[in-house]
Amino acid sequence: MNEIIKPVFESVLSGNAGAVKSGVEAALSAGMEPAAILNEGLIAAMSEVGRRFEEGEYFVPEMLIAARAMKEGLALLKSRLLEADVQPAGKVVLGTVRGDMHDIGKNLVGMMLEGAGFEVLDLGTDVTAEKFIAAARAGNADLIGLSALLTTTMPNMKTTIQALKSAGLAGKVKVIVGGAPVTEVYARGIGADGYAPDASRAAALARSLLAG
Repeated sequence: MNEIIKPVFESVLSGNAGAVKSGVEAALSAGMEPAAILNEGLIAAMSEVGRRFEEGEYFVPEMLIAARAMKEGLALLKSRLLEADVQPAGKVVLGTVRGDMHDIGKNLVGMMLEGAGFEVLDLGTDVTAEKFIAAARAGNADLIGLSALLTTTMPNMKTTIQALKSAGLAGKVKVIVGGAPVTEVYARGIGADGYAPDASRAAALARSLLAG
């Protein structure tokens, strides 16, 4: 690995936000392209975080700390990436469905998606189908992520997917679902394009769906 970017990569893995910021600043000062810092430092590190989580080497706290550190570096790079016209991996609208106020899992999914190079619009909690549709249209979204933690709010995932179809967005915008009570079988039954059991696999799923 490039010695300039190595401190950024390792600092994301250790969750050291201050070191990530200083590492990104040093890489920029050394003349490294913003896209290279993003891909080789931040995205590569979050891919490694995801691998470690899936292998049982990292747990949710480690993944959350690493994601927060990554966001510090991404914040420094955003304006440079825009200037260089670096395109995101895709645009994602994310939210917890109507009636559900839980957001910890959804927030972690959003950070992992950003770490995978996606542009994320987080609508928060208690989001109606109409808000998802409006945001997807306004932001020209490629993907919508629906989260639910309560069995009583899971039906609102189906309601939202049906509303997307009625709005003519089916096939144009992919839909992934997740949350503690949600299963692969349930996701298929309501017409979702994919299901992820955790934040790490949500990012991998988003990449695979948009890769065609």
